[in-house]
Amino acid sequence: MVKLMVFLGNPGREYARTRHNVAWMVCDHLHPNLSWSVKFHAQLASEATVRLLKPQTYMNESGKSVRAALDFYNLEPTEILVIHDDLELPYGTLRLQAGGGLQGHNGLKSIKQHAGSDQFLRLRIGIGRPKHGSVASYVLERFTAEEEVSLPLVLDLASTMLRGDFSTLPVTNTLV
Repeated sequence: MVKLMVFLGNPGREYARTRHNVAWMVCDHLHPNLSWSVKFHAQLASEATVRLLKPQTYMNESGKSVRAALDFYNLEPTEILVIHDDLELPYGTLRLQAGGGLQGHNGLKSIKQHAGSDQFLRLRIGIGRPKHGSVASYVLERFTAEEEVSLPLVLDLASTMLRGDFSTLPVTNTLV
């Protein structure tokens, strides 16, 4: 049973609508009226029986925040769901799964390091790979105008998947 949803992103206005912050966009879309507090180097809110966590440590240090929440609430890594951007999936493809490779995602690497396990649920939100240039620059860029048009559909689909049943995994949905 999921007791903690972790939405990965970077703090600061300059990152607000970037690909790396798509998970925060999903959170804000799914829960637009929550009251947030600051705890565990993160923004923290509760929705029914699930706590929501947006680490404010920057992506590469997300695990520090997650570890603090796991310890405080006495949770196991298997009780968390991490929502994150994914370069390996085409834009508009979402995949809900248990465990899996980290594909070089520094936020996931940090969580695995601090939680001591990669056996957490994940909602991977495809952002695609850049055709040219560096991956680091690409994830910190805003979506293209074409992607922005369909972004509300991606956020709707992610929200629907997060409200669903996690008993039959993996689940993949593609919009584009």
